[in-house]
Amino acid sequence: MTTFITTPQGRHIAYHRTPGKEPGVVFLGGFRSDMTGTKAQALQSWAEATGRSFLRFDYSGHGASHGAFVDGSIGDWRDDAAAVIEVLTEGPQILVGSSMGGWISLLLARDMGHRVAGFVGIAAAPDFTERMWEAEFTLAERTTLLEEGVLMRPSEYSDEPYPITLRLIEDGRQNLVLPGGLHLPFPVRLLQGSADVDVPPSVAISLFHHISSPDLRLTLVKDADHRFSSPACLAMITEAVEDILRSREALPVEDASGLKLSNIC
Repeated sequence: MTTFITTPQGRHIAYHRTPGKEPGVVFLGGFRSDMTGTKAQALQSWAEATGRSFLRFDYSGHGASHGAFVDGSIGDWRDDAAAVIEVLTEGPQILVGSSMGGWISLLLARDMGHRVAGFVGIAAAPDFTERMWEAEFTLAERTTLLEEGVLMRPSEYSDEPYPITLRLIEDGRQNLVLPGGLHLPFPVRLLQGSADVDVPPSVAISLFHHISSPDLRLTLVKDADHRFSSPACLAMITEAVEDILRSREALPVEDASGLKLSNIC
């Protein structure tokens, strides 16, 4: 059953929580997507079958959550994610971020790293607003944004165009993660389709080189597109989560004296 949480900013966020063992898994959806998508449902089925705690939710202005999409920004959606994790989960969580959800996950890892046990990026799209501004928008589109504050763009996933606001671009610029190094002290799995035209493989390769992690792997899947929702791709997502759980057991840990102890044979 979908229920709601009110964030410190006063936004009402819809979520669905499956109880189970920790560390749990949190799914962070993409731009204009919601928690009822194929990837989120596949992860919930996996969590129920394995007894693992699982949380999925909608950012404000998305899905069942309150608010207007055009009023939101990367910083707002990061705050939404932080609120649901802080209140609705216990201990470190494995973050599974799809597209924009990958960017949100990296912001959470930077700002509340003690609550992150691992990261699975599915066509992760860090800093995509800056990429749109620099490489995708025409001069006419930039002018429209600057003068009118909003630009309507056609979508391959809907008959209706979707809005890009100037606030989204400007706020995104305040939340970039790629200009500096990304130190992620936990296992990381990046999954990327070779046929993804929304987030091309070059983005995943760049992210791979920006991240420092004790266990980092990038998987490039031939002919997979941005949806990454074929049965084989869905199986890869749950396998990546299971791989992170195994990796956590093998990575060095510290005892009370501060000595590092390794579980790796």
